[in-house]
Amino acid sequence: MDVPLRVLFIIAGLTGIHSIRVSEVSVEAGGSISIPCLYLPQYTNHVKYLCKGYHWSSCTYEVKTDQKNSTKFSISDNKLLNIFTVTVNELTIGDLDYWCAVEINRRADVKNYFHLSVTTGTRSLYVANQQTPAFQGGDVTIDCYHRNPGEMSWCRMGGSCVTTSGSMDGTWVTINTSVPNVFSVTMRGLRTESSGWYLCVSGKLQFPVHLTVTDQPTTKTPNEVDLSSVSAGATPTTVQEGPNRNASFGLMQTLIISSVLIFAFMAALFFWFMLTRHKQNKSASSAKNEAEEEVTYCVVKPTRNLSSQAAEEVTYSVVKPTRKPLRQVVAEDENVTYSTLALR
Repeated sequence: MDVPLRVLFIIAGLTGIHSIRVSEVSVEAGGSISIPCLYLPQYTNHVKYLCKGYHWSSCTYEVKTDQKNSTKFSISDNKLLNIFTVTVNELTIGDLDYWCAVEINRRADVKNYFHLSVTTGTRSLYVANQQTPAFQGGDVTIDCYHRNPGEMSWCRMGGSCVTTSGSMDGTWVTINTSVPNVFSVTMRGLRTESSGWYLCVSGKLQFPVHLTVTDQPTTKTPNEVDLSSVSAGATPTTVQEGPNRNASFGLMQTLIISSVLIFAFMAALFFWFMLTRHKQNKSASSAKNEAEEEVTYCVVKPTRNLSSQAAEEVTYSVVKPTRKPLRQVVAEDENVTYSTLALR
């Protein structure tokens, strides 16, 4: 087999249907960049690696999937999507030429070259955030900033490209170029299958963007019952937002109510005690007054001088009336009978 045909087969084996791949990226000195590298499904369990150097024959290994990552280089392999990603940190002017490669036993390794255009000024093509999150069923807008006046396109790695507006893997894509030097891409009706690597393309430059689509979080009120988790005959479970905060609030509310009830009970008990004591004091005072008012005082005035003997024969007695609950009778002067005792 002649050399040109062999080279053609190697390229076809690497790219296959994955005709959209990274070849040149404009990066900023001191920053970092992640480059996605595609491979065919038959290479899923093979070792992937990053090789540095312009010439393949003389490039040096920097990081491999069967080795630990370093501070400068890292690599990860997504075997479900058949994409491995290499990241270069702390970019310098010397970080120019690299190869994504897959080890092939007993044959030449499959490889793909890409160039990093490192600049200290404004990049020719870039996106503010290389990692973009989004929610299923929602929309996302990605702005590609560029300096080239040529045609722009939005491509999915291993898929198709859109230059104006159209459908891409079941997602509607709208392109807006009304702002100078900004290629704005809006994707609507996102699905979880929309997750993956995309490329802003301007001429020979590409800038990779990774889109991650997740389920929309549901917001529930503290007292809302999750009906999907309640089975027949089971007690509904209250789904609360912020369990620690709500538990503390419930405990505080219970303590406040308990304190108010205890205070009310103590106040009622004290009021009852004071009322009972007042009634007892009032009854005792009334009885004492009635006893004093029932005592009869008599004054005995002799009409003549008594002899000492007669005086000795006088008997003094004290009358103590029996306490009876009699009502007080006020006597007028015409009803009072005065008596005089004459001693013989």
